[in-house]
Amino acid sequence: MQELNFPKFSFRFKSNENKVSIFDGIRKKFIVLQPEEWVRQHCVHYLIHQKKYPKSLINVEKELKVNGLSKRYDIVVFDTDGSIHLIVECKSFNTKIDQTTFDQIARYNLTLNASYLMVTNGLNHYYCVMDFKQERYQFLEDIPDYKSSSDDN
Repeated sequence: MQELNFPKFSFRFKSNENKVSIFDGIRKKFIVLQPEEWVRQHCVHYLIHQKKYPKSLINVEKELKVNGLSKRYDIVVFDTDGSIHLIVECKSFNTKIDQTTFDQIARYNLTLNASYLMVTNGLNHYYCVMDFKQERYQFLEDIPDYKSSSDDN
């Protein structure tokens, strides 16, 4: 797999019927290793090990309804009060991030109301904080660490 623009993490792999799978510690199962999953697993490890978000507050690959349509988000990080702190949209490292990607996460956020957004293809990462009064997002250098984000509440 492609080397990504994340710190080096150790992963568990298994091979079955010529398919390689990677262990997802959030879903607690092996997932077939595809380019987008490779990015998602790096991002989850980044949130846990670099940003110190507790595993218990992270949710991966769940369905949500957006304008009556079923969609799946990649990663959501909750606040301890159950509100959504962060949505992450992961794309394959082969996928260019463009306005369509930001439109997708913004549509999801109409339903989820997260404070922060992250979009990544593993090579390029974009971070935003929501301004709900102005109905827009502002780009950031990085998302806050868990401690500093919980101190803001």
